[in-house]
Amino acid sequence: MKKFLALFAVIIFLSSCSDYQRALKSEDIAVKFISATKMYEAKKYGKAIRLFEQIAPAYKGKPQAERLFYMYSQALYKTEQYYLAGYQFESFVASYPKSEKVEEASFLGAKSFSFLSPVYSLDQTDTYKAIDKLQNYIDTYPEGQNLEAANLLAKDLREKLEKKAYENAKIYYTISDYKAAMVAFDNFIINFPGTPYKEKALYYKLDSAYLLAINSIPSKMKERLDNAKTAYASLMKFKADTKYKSKADEMLARIETDLKQFSK
Repeated sequence: MKKFLALFAVIIFLSSCSDYQRALKSEDIAVKFISATKMYEAKKYGKAIRLFEQIAPAYKGKPQAERLFYMYSQALYKTEQYYLAGYQFESFVASYPKSEKVEEASFLGAKSFSFLSPVYSLDQTDTYKAIDKLQNYIDTYPEGQNLEAANLLAKDLREKLEKKAYENAKIYYTISDYKAAMVAFDNFIINFPGTPYKEKALYYKLDSAYLLAINSIPSKMKERLDNAKTAYASLMKFKADTKYKSKADEMLARIETDLKQFSK
């Protein structure tokens, strides 16, 4: 009995493969559509994609096109071909705005682009694009079933942009370009007022201002010491019990001492 079942399974498998091969070679787009649908429903997405690619142009404008392009988009998404999936989902939304699948397609298209977002240290063009797509979904479907997921994805992507902006500002500090560091940290704080990196940014701005001041020529020292003192006040105003308080207080003491020479 076991041998019979095994043989039966092999026959079914070979028959399935044979049907697929015949569909690939067939000139009949209906045969290809039926086979592609079977492959898709069997989760054989790679095979389904090959058939969808063959017949997609011929089905545009036909009654079956909506179902075909939805399955095609999903198959690309399931096989992690996110660039193509994002494009196909967007095309689906534009072509079938009244489809019951349009909200899902809009979300999955945006989500596809989010997968293209690289690590924070690389160029973030795709991250900005993904945020725009997600925000468009959020604005279009304020009560959508994927709203929470879209907001979480957008939040994660914005945090990546924050981290990149912070690290870019810190590079100037690391290479001892303290004037540029101060400007960069100021811009970072303006652009990301609620960032979790704000305490660090304020501290490194203070340290940059302090190091720039104490290493200045006499004609520029007083102004720069005053700037450093203001940076200290900004850090304390934001967080009086900052983890950098001990170091910040040491800087302030030196600043106050050096400023005395200008009050004589």
